[in-house]
Amino acid sequence: MTLFDGLLVLVASLAGGTINGIAGGGTFFTFSALIGTGLPPIIANATSAMILTPASFASTFAYLPEIRRYGRRYVPLAIASMIGGLSGALLLLFTPSSSFRTLIPFFLGFATLLFATSPLLLKWINRVASRPGSGKRRLAGIGMQFVVSIYGGYFGAGMGIIMLAALALAEGDDYHFINAAKNLCSLFIQGFALIALITAGIVAWPHAIIGLIGGVCGGYIGVKLARRVPTKFIRWIVVSFGTILTLRFALA
Repeated sequence: MTLFDGLLVLVASLAGGTINGIAGGGTFFTFSALIGTGLPPIIANATSAMILTPASFASTFAYLPEIRRYGRRYVPLAIASMIGGLSGALLLLFTPSSSFRTLIPFFLGFATLLFATSPLLLKWINRVASRPGSGKRRLAGIGMQFVVSIYGGYFGAGMGIIMLAALALAEGDDYHFINAAKNLCSLFIQGFALIALITAGIVAWPHAIIGLIGGVCGGYIGVKLARRVPTKFIRWIVVSFGTILTLRFALA
């Protein structure tokens, strides 16, 4: 890794951590920078996950009172997230590099579309959450969470928005439960996926260590900026960057 590569990863992870702290979408920045340093796509994906995971620890810690309060209600969602995240990571490990490279534009385009339409999606989620819950709906929500977790372990960009829909379907309009569950489930998804990815030896540690420094600093900055910078402004930065990145990989 050259000095320029190190600076590129540091700046991208700082931007990614900051963006994640405000609105999400940091994967666009870290993944593209790691690809720019010459890492193969699968290794870049695993290393990007390693860089951005610490933010989930901080977010989960912030919701400890809610996690203690709801206790057992989290267990089915946590189990679905663990199994799904690990399954997604194992699926990634068995995907040929050339096939994964072909899928990248579709994943990036999907995530970009999610961010672009997130206001409409959130309105729909709120409508779903306001309806009376039922046992069947909860089972459907847990099943949806499992599918989201597989995607999260495999690639993960835009995962949080889909997860909100799954949690609203499973748990209704319990705002504090859903927010705490999103962060807790993200931690399980990313944590168990990383166990598989690290064990397989596909994390580029020099890049990851530099990225962790930038990501942690960016996460702190993002929390501070979240109160001052309009989420709409950040969302369209992410959408614009995601569109460019999608076209770049589609046309390469």
